[in-house]
Amino acid sequence: MMCALGAAVCFGTATVLQAMAARTASDDGGGGGDAALLLRALRQWRYMAGLALDGVGFLLQIAALRSVPIYAVGAALAASLAVTAVVAARLLHVRLNGREWSAVGVVCAGLAMLGLASGAEGDRSAPGWLKYAMVAAAAGVLLLGGVGGRLRGRTRALLLGLGAGCGFGVVEVAVRLIDSLRPGDLLTNPATYALVLGGGAAFMLLTSALQRGSVTTATAGLVIGETIGPAAVGVIWLGDRTREGLTWLAALGFAVAVAGALLLARFGEAPAEEPTGA
Repeated sequence: MMCALGAAVCFGTATVLQAMAARTASDDGGGGGDAALLLRALRQWRYMAGLALDGVGFLLQIAALRSVPIYAVGAALAASLAVTAVVAARLLHVRLNGREWSAVGVVCAGLAMLGLASGAEGDRSAPGWLKYAMVAAAAGVLLLGGVGGRLRGRTRALLLGLGAGCGFGVVEVAVRLIDSLRPGDLLTNPATYALVLGGGAAFMLLTSALQRGSVTTATAGLVIGETIGPAAVGVIWLGDRTREGLTWLAALGFAVAVAGALLLARFGEAPAEEPTGA
């Protein structure tokens, strides 16, 4: 759980840095679609710093997924929205009101309950078709991004964030489906390609989502996509369980953590001021 929470801090901070870079890249003009925006953002030092934090967070996420159930890791990563809001308040000059700070507390309470109730990761063998389903899901993320890119305003940011969350959710499940790190095994495992495609699509969609609108709105979709679906896969097909007699506490903690994250997104709609400095 400490690895999962460390990943949440890295991802939450990275989101704000990438949002600043995406907005600067958008102001630079040049047209183009999501891929062109991503290429311009890559020239911003803030985006590269965010990618470095994402890399550290990903390693911590893998360590967590190898030790605790997917639902626990997913809910912990939902706390990245609280980190995003706090960091955005400092760097993007977004003001958090009392309800938002209360939502941060709700997220923390849910994570505490989840940490107490979580058991070890499931040891059930995944069905053979699940790896191919993850590849199909990753391709679906790209299609969702194509639809979301045609929208405007908060709906655009929310849908693209949801697509990014689904992409990261594919990564969470794919990590559990990779049982050998030998190069030959990696190249023949469909889960490897699902991880690469899902992760790449998620980064591209999240960058596009952060181009306009509230950072927390985009991250709200991210939270939904990367928590609910992967948690269900872990419980139904991978054997994730809770400690004896604490299933109710895990379910309550998961619901409270995710609800708190979404509540924070609902009230995090104050327009961000332009950051000062280069």
